[in-house]
Amino acid sequence: MARAIEHIEKEIAALEEAIAAIAQELKAAYDAYLSSLAQIMRQQLILASYHICTQGYPDKFLQLSLSQRQKLQQAIRQAAQQTADKLISLTNAEQMQLDELEQKDILMNYLRQLEVHNSNEQEEKVEPSEDTEEENKENEAQDHNNDEQLENTQDPNPVFNTALSLNFLSLKTYSPDTSNPVELLKWQQQTEARILANLKHVSSEVNVVLRDAYILPQKLPTPILDAAAIASEASAEMMPGPPNILNLVIGVENDNQSAEEPGLTQIMVVGLRLGEIEFSEPQLSSQRKQIRYVLGRLNKLGRQYQHKQREHSVAEAEAAWRASWYED
Repeated sequence: MARAIEHIEKEIAALEEAIAAIAQELKAAYDAYLSSLAQIMRQQLILASYHICTQGYPDKFLQLSLSQRQKLQQAIRQAAQQTADKLISLTNAEQMQLDELEQKDILMNYLRQLEVHNSNEQEEKVEPSEDTEEENKENEAQDHNNDEQLENTQDPNPVFNTALSLNFLSLKTYSPDTSNPVELLKWQQQTEARILANLKHVSSEVNVVLRDAYILPQKLPTPILDAAAIASEASAEMMPGPPNILNLVIGVENDNQSAEEPGLTQIMVVGLRLGEIEFSEPQLSSQRKQIRYVLGRLNKLGRQYQHKQREHSVAEAEAAWRASWYED
């Protein structure tokens, strides 16, 4: 039995070494992806702002003086560059420092992704096999056929989802154990959620800049701008019209109207969407596919790792039983 446990431990060590190698591949894939995303996001944000000023509200923009236009454009460039710098640095720090607002946004993004994943999984649910070994073989075969179709944020193993859910709320700083697949997936989930949070923040920030420059309605509350960014980010479908632009119809109270009869106003705001940004650039889409490919390999090793951990626990329990058993 001691030899069996030692053999299992060697297999676990080999798996941990392979997982650590995949961790390096995953980080390199994200580094390349985030570098491209930062540049393309900056371009798309400026284009969306340009469209709002020249196509959505040209009269408002023309009312600005030259210095006011330059000040507006500078504020947009600064917001775009600051967000680009944040995106590039997402995987560079050894620890992710999260403030309270980021934790909330990341958690909301994560739970939204988890809800979509679980909904899709429920529709495709099949009866599990009673034979653990046979089940693992079937899972590996299925993974081989579906690598290119893997979702970018979720692992099909419910044990992974449970571990991620239980640990996500407590994270303020996080440096993953790259030899542990659950920890590595948790890091990947954080990275994805922080990407979305940054896109939401900069969309809202630029909308406030446009409002303060009298391009958007002055009585447009900041929470409405935040909600617009969230709605744009949460939608999984491509929006009609120009990319990263959201058209809304909201109630805005005018001076000549009573509180009981607010006026309906159609507005055009910035709403950066990761899907549209990726769609606009083939290189970025290719880099996303590479991330999915690496995650697919991680998922396979993760299932093997969990199976070996289970074998190890069973072998230790059996040895402990024999060690403490005696006949009356």
